[in-house]
Amino acid sequence: MELQVNQPAPDFTVPNQNGEPVSLADFRGKKTVVLYFYPKDDTPGCTIEANEFTQLADEFANHDAVVLGVSKDPCDMHRAFIAKYGLKVDLLADTDGTLCEKYGVWREKVKEGVRKMAILRSTFIIDKNGNLAYVEYGVNPEGHAQAMLEKVKELNA
Repeated sequence: MELQVNQPAPDFTVPNQNGEPVSLADFRGKKTVVLYFYPKDDTPGCTIEANEFTQLADEFANHDAVVLGVSKDPCDMHRAFIAKYGLKVDLLADTDGTLCEKYGVWREKVKEGVRKMAILRSTFIIDKNGNLAYVEYGVNPEGHAQAMLEKVKELNA
């Protein structure tokens, strides 16, 4: 089931890299949320995406937006990933996959004839009212952060 623009974003509370709970409700009325799902910490595409969001973190903040990355990796792996690359985005640990299920990104993938479940790289922009303002499944990591910044600028203009 894929989510659609203009529907309420599924609510969540999951720990960030430091084990602190982060809820979508924390940002309601205050910030636009860029919620991006990625397969695994410290892999090539995920590193490109995280570094690009980090390079633009101040610009997102200037446009009243917060960037949150989500994978099924545990908090300690997120902390190591952040430390290794000096990342400036919070990474949420969806270790049981509940958040991935709610957003429809936990999908079957076929690679070299082998079927397995994995996170489909996807991004959701959630407006200050908690509604989905932008939805993209099957994201290409290169240049994606810049494209999302442009969307945020349009939304918050």
